[in-house]
Amino acid sequence: MPASDVVEQQEQPWSRRRLRSTNERLLLDRLRALGAASRAQLARETGLSKPTVSSALASLAAAGLVHEVGTQAPERGRTAVLYAPDPAAGYALGVDIGRGWLRVAVADLDGTLVARADVHNRARASAALTDLVVTTARQVIADSGVDPAEVAHGVIGTPGVYDGKQRRVRYAMHLPGWGRAGLVDRIRAELGVPLEVHNDANLAALGEYTYGVGAGSRLFAYILIGTGLGMGIVGEGRLFTGAHGLAGEIGFLPWRGRQQSERLEDAVSGVAVVEAARQFGMRGRLTAKAVFDAARQGDPAAVRAVELEGERIAHTVAAAAAVLDPDLVVLGGGVGHSVDLLLRPVRERLRAITPLRPRIAPGRLGADAVLLGAVATALDTARNLVFERRTAGTRPLGNGHGGAVR
Repeated sequence: MPASDVVEQQEQPWSRRRLRSTNERLLLDRLRALGAASRAQLARETGLSKPTVSSALASLAAAGLVHEVGTQAPERGRTAVLYAPDPAAGYALGVDIGRGWLRVAVADLDGTLVARADVHNRARASAALTDLVVTTARQVIADSGVDPAEVAHGVIGTPGVYDGKQRRVRYAMHLPGWGRAGLVDRIRAELGVPLEVHNDANLAALGEYTYGVGAGSRLFAYILIGTGLGMGIVGEGRLFTGAHGLAGEIGFLPWRGRQQSERLEDAVSGVAVVEAARQFGMRGRLTAKAVFDAARQGDPAAVRAVELEGERIAHTVAAAAAVLDPDLVVLGGGVGHSVDLLLRPVRERLRAITPLRPRIAPGRLGADAVLLGAVATALDTARNLVFERRTAGTRPLGNGHGGAVR
């Protein structure tokens, strides 16, 4: 027997398994896009034969990845069974770590949140913050009624940039001690869930692209304005992070303020709004929200502070427009919640400083942008992991025309 024939025969079982896996993945992805479909619909949508669709659906059903969700009665012909992905086949965990709030959610594979918690972040040391994340995540998983082993993947959103080599978060200046090595490893170990760590502005951008105002944008920049300043960039549905994960760290841009060492983050943030309001004469215990609320009531000092913040944001938008040429700039974060007051001064200042004027819009997801971006990112990996785990032992080595599906 020629050696080539031997190789071919040896490769055939593996090739058949790979082909079945490809077909099953294709059908599952198409079902996620369609919501529910019959065998005939799936055959038309994918170009696969009906026997191949039947075999693949049988394998997916045996693996617990799809289930029957109803029937469809056509004008002519037999009633068709409708299939859809089983959302309970696995789960994903999303975590948003902010200076003031910790938000945690568990979602099924359809992306529906099955449990969540929003708790004040009063931790002022890294150990306390780590404990808070672990305790809250465990409670949310327990509240969801999900077996912890079914949580396939999780994503943490945090200020700063995660350094995978040094296994620590860098540049998270507003979270004391959060840059210590080993903290994320401890969270992984105590939760028993595979975890990724991403910059919060990047996740917020993905959240707005997936669920919010960024949907359909070719290239948009999400500017997160809160305790600090950051930017996430999404092009053609994909996050752009740069060579070292630092793309969008616009808070480090130099800013000509009262002190030579100022950065743009010192001028564009919730803290900056409060400082400006004090300079213009507001008194008492102030927060950015209080300043914006006062501006809505016509307080002169608050109005001046908000207009100054809008002018400074315009410089941020101008920088993004010059470098990225986005079709959309989304303003979000704590200060972004008051975009209704900021849009006029932002646009007026933008007209004065640059001919580049991308469309500017408020974020639609509000305080949930980072959390939902974390969930969306975790789901991408969780769906793949669940598929691989559940189909690993369910594929026969037959001729591709196995178990029938109605």
